Amino acid sequence: MNMGLAILLIIVALFGGAVGGFFLAKKAFQDQLEKNPPVNEDMLRMMMAQMGQKPSEKKVRQMMQNMKTQTAKNKK
Repeated sequence: MNMGLAILLIIVALFGGAVGGFFLAKKAFQDQLEKNPPVNEDMLRMMMAQMGQKPSEKKVRQMMQNMKTQTAKNKK
């Protein structure tokens, strides 16, 4: 009986560690994305210029605001 209990505890510990590790990694990844967003205003200007558009300040700020609202929606 002791051997069966030991095996069960090992399996439960492995499962708990995997689940806990997943959520810790997810939280760390989200924190990194908040601190270092993948797209900033300079990148938007460069992308718009590559697409042949003249990047006006109003348009760049509007696109950044849209991206921030989408990010806020996805968090909820």
